[in-house]
Amino acid sequence: MSLKTDFLNSSIKQFQYYRMLGEQAMAQVSDEDLNWLYHPDGNSIATIVQHLSGNMLSRWTDLLTADGEKPSRDREGEFANQSLSRATIMDLWNQGWDRLLETLNSLKPDDLETVIYIRNQGHTVMEAINRQLSHYPHHVGQIVLLARMRVQGEWKSLSIPRGGSESYNAEKFAQEKKRGHFTDEILKK
Repeated sequence: MSLKTDFLNSSIKQFQYYRMLGEQAMAQVSDEDLNWLYHPDGNSIATIVQHLSGNMLSRWTDLLTADGEKPSRDREGEFANQSLSRATIMDLWNQGWDRLLETLNSLKPDDLETVIYIRNQGHTVMEAINRQLSHYPHHVGQIVLLARMRVQGEWKSLSIPRGGSESYNAEKFAQEKKRGHFTDEILKK
């Protein structure tokens, strides 16, 4: 495989991993807590999902042929804190992630060098992917933190649970060395 193909495949797996983390965090909170504000000027999980979805739909629709900031996007409206049902939140979530992953899966390795525009600023497709690999995990981390703050009872860890590092490492080092993306095992579950 070429470096371009490796980059594209690795990026897709990274995005799938962060999608899964957000979904696992949201699954642990009540419907009401999806709309909870820790501060009047803060964002709820629902608001963050609105923003992610709006960004993803704008950036990844017609990626190679239209500016990534679509005239139809209402970025300011994405940050309007409103009470949304879990079904609406998950619909927005899935619309954004599905658009992103459909677009990435449709790309050819040579597309990574194509110059596209976001707010009239040129980026290669590879740079645009990297830009969002910084942006989306930032917001997924906010979702995880907000969910963790609201869980009543036991939080199901999304990574190695506290106190579990030694046994996790022992298991990993007992295996033969192999090449693979760190998400390969996680995403199989």
